[in-house]
Amino acid sequence: MRLRHHLLTALLCPWLLGTALANPYETTLANGLRVIVKEDRRAPTAVQMVWYRIGSMDEVDGTSGVAHVLEHMMFKGTPTVGPGEFNRLVAAAGGRDNAFTSRDYTAYFQQIPKEKLADMMQLEADRMRHLNVDAKEFEQEIKVVMEERRMRTDDNPQSKLFEQMNAAAFQAHPYRRPIIGWMSDLENMTAADAKAWYDTWYVPNNAYVVISGDVDHKEVFALAARHYGPLEARPLPPRKVQNEPPQEGTRRITVKAPAELPVLIMAYKAPVLRDIEKDSDPYALQMLAAILDGHDAARFNKKLVREDKVALSAGIDYDNTARGPGMLYLHGSPAPGRTVGDLEAALRAEIERVRQSGVTPAELKRAKAQLLASEVYKLDSMFGQAMEIGQIEAVGLPHRQIDRMLDKLQQVTAADVQAVAGRYFSDDVLTVGVLDPQPVDSKPRRPAFPSRH
Repeated sequence: MRLRHHLLTALLCPWLLGTALANPYETTLANGLRVIVKEDRRAPTAVQMVWYRIGSMDEVDGTSGVAHVLEHMMFKGTPTVGPGEFNRLVAAAGGRDNAFTSRDYTAYFQQIPKEKLADMMQLEADRMRHLNVDAKEFEQEIKVVMEERRMRTDDNPQSKLFEQMNAAAFQAHPYRRPIIGWMSDLENMTAADAKAWYDTWYVPNNAYVVISGDVDHKEVFALAARHYGPLEARPLPPRKVQNEPPQEGTRRITVKAPAELPVLIMAYKAPVLRDIEKDSDPYALQMLAAILDGHDAARFNKKLVREDKVALSAGIDYDNTARGPGMLYLHGSPAPGRTVGDLEAALRAEIERVRQSGVTPAELKRAKAQLLASEVYKLDSMFGQAMEIGQIEAVGLPHRQIDRMLDKLQQVTAADVQAVAGRYFSDDVLTVGVLDPQPVDSKPRRPAFPSRH
């Protein structure tokens, strides 16, 4: 209902879509910091996002999790802004802020009344260069991160399965390490590790700023030059390519943990976009995912859950953009009386059905409509627009080709979908993870704790 509503809104109000689709403006400061501005006059607010081209994939063994730990430390103050004051100042300005770390990048944002943008730039520029990595503050924050890991992974059977499955699927590539880090690495991490990460990577020539909202790009460029311009660039260390060797057979792991239901994840190596214009298979795989699991009437839910009753849930996850190698995940939980083996066979059968018989014109049309609607929904949000630009740039693709990506999706044919179903679901590139549920004890669960994420 939500997607249909926003698609209808865009069709009835072309000025809305036209405003959101306006081309961004861009400049690069002398220190290498790129500034991208997306003007949107629909509300008197603005979003500032600062993206660093550094994520967990850039870590080395022994310091896994340091990118995420440094994200936490970025709120611990500078010589002019005390610990915790950053959040208070944003709130006092009538805004909200947060941050997030991924495999490929680390990003920080504030959503504020437009007249407060200069203040936010001053705060971000300050901590880009003058962060205090205090040993006592670090001792407290590393405990918060370890507790976050316990709650989100160690006490979460599905997360534990996903973590261990990725560690098996990738042997050489850094994607094998969890973003939050291995517990032993967190236990042995020091403030010096976080400071070294900050000094190495938190420089203007390794960052870009995305601003969206009711702003004038010329004024934003002037503000950026004033606040970010004085920061000095520094040479970045070379990033060595770490390619994953070819997989030569199915890998299987089983994780035993207290849980109510078994879980199956089937992970296939899959391509991601490197050239928006020349690549085609990532678009077809995205369309296949939409046909199998893009809406309530999609194949997995219709056939496996409602008709055959082999699954309580079944889905597919695929992101066609990443700095590193791509992965496509089939996942689900078997219905009562059915086994994980039954569910694996059923998921394989659905892929085989596409491989042998293809997809119908109606399925393809509906999947394209759903994907278009989801794009329109993102454009409804100033934050969504900034996120889209930031994420595409983070994986090395140009933000000016975002609209072209949507065009390429619309050009996918039924034959393209059938072809990728036959090309990328080989057992030789498959890693299977199974959660074997153990009895759930009666001990009270660890209470939730305040978290930035």
